[in-house]
Amino acid sequence: MPLTLDDVRELDRQDPLASFKSRFALPQRVIYLDGNSLGAQPAAASEAVEALMAQWRDALIQGWNQGWFDAPERLGKRLAPLLGAEPGEVLVTDTITHNLFKLLGYITEGQGRARPVILSEGGNFPTDGYIAQGFSRFGGFEHRVLPEGEEVSEHLDPQVAVVVLSHVHYRTGRLRDMAAITRQVHAGGAEVIWDLAHSAGALPVDLATCGVRYAVGCTYKYLNGGPGAPAFLYVRRDCQDRGWQPLSGWLGHASPFAFEADYAPASGISRFRTGTHSPLAYAALEASLALWEEVDLAQLRSKSQRLIALFRESLAICLDEHGITDITPSEAERGSQVGLVAPDHGSSTAPDHGYAIVQALIERGVIGDYREPGLMRFGFAPLYLSHEDVWQAAQHLREVLAGGEYLAPRFQRRGTVT
Repeated sequence: MPLTLDDVRELDRQDPLASFKSRFALPQRVIYLDGNSLGAQPAAASEAVEALMAQWRDALIQGWNQGWFDAPERLGKRLAPLLGAEPGEVLVTDTITHNLFKLLGYITEGQGRARPVILSEGGNFPTDGYIAQGFSRFGGFEHRVLPEGEEVSEHLDPQVAVVVLSHVHYRTGRLRDMAAITRQVHAGGAEVIWDLAHSAGALPVDLATCGVRYAVGCTYKYLNGGPGAPAFLYVRRDCQDRGWQPLSGWLGHASPFAFEADYAPASGISRFRTGTHSPLAYAALEASLALWEEVDLAQLRSKSQRLIALFRESLAICLDEHGITDITPSEAERGSQVGLVAPDHGSSTAPDHGYAIVQALIERGVIGDYREPGLMRFGFAPLYLSHEDVWQAAQHLREVLAGGEYLAPRFQRRGTVT
């Protein structure tokens, strides 16, 4: 039997994470289901940025000696527990794009170029494949693609140097078995770089227990660091001093203010720094990471899965009626999102209407996400979503479909960013 409004309100009264919602600056009458693309703003972030602005005004360049300079390492230390990492193994810096390139260069240099193949997964978020292609092209490697849905083990051979994989797939939300795949790759003599963009802050991650040596991720999705917030990279401590990373900028130098002519990498995780970072961006992220120190990740995961189950159960009959396919994996094999795809043909909801359906929901105050071709994504961030929010969002989607609202011409117009 479907849950009633009274039922979901009772679930919210029993929710141990319910108090976190008040610590986010959410717009009134908005249900935000796009935290898997850009997280909501922590209320403390605005104050933190204003404090940084005041410090810039009053301290001027002295601010670099008042917490700005060591922010990449300091924030990495705060982030490490969310990843199952140790202090000194995580650096908050640059973007996933840059960090993937750094790690590909660092790993392959350490291998002595004995293995000529970089393997990345098909259907993954494009930047991972693009960087694997670009690095291979200019580094003299062969780039191979792991076909979507096929097992990694079937594509490992003695030529493979590095495998680039997403822990949670950005389209399907499928969660890979990090420990098992890491063992397979290492047993074959290769390395794996895990992309944690859709798992950090969405579910417990335990890099140490899984035997992971290298990982990258972003902080602007489930970690709520703000638009374009700095990314992070992870290098296990025993792998940190093996050589150069290829983006050998001045802040990764052992003595950056000695201004020496020749590069010498810093020790430890700091050698993966590149150029000057923005303290403004770090201020907003640090405010969020301070909040995350109070979060029980087991409770987070449990609530995430309850919210997803509630959303899907509330829509099951409706989706069948409109020929929409729910591609969300089973609970044990998913991250924290739901994926819905319109039918190929033979229905009023044709594939190109996925975008329009999402736009119709946004007009109602339910913000979801669209990805080509035809995928409607809904992210579930348990810190600022209630059970009532999710119940109401499902009700709005049922009404949008039943009334054909999405057919209005205004919902067909595409923005630059979709």
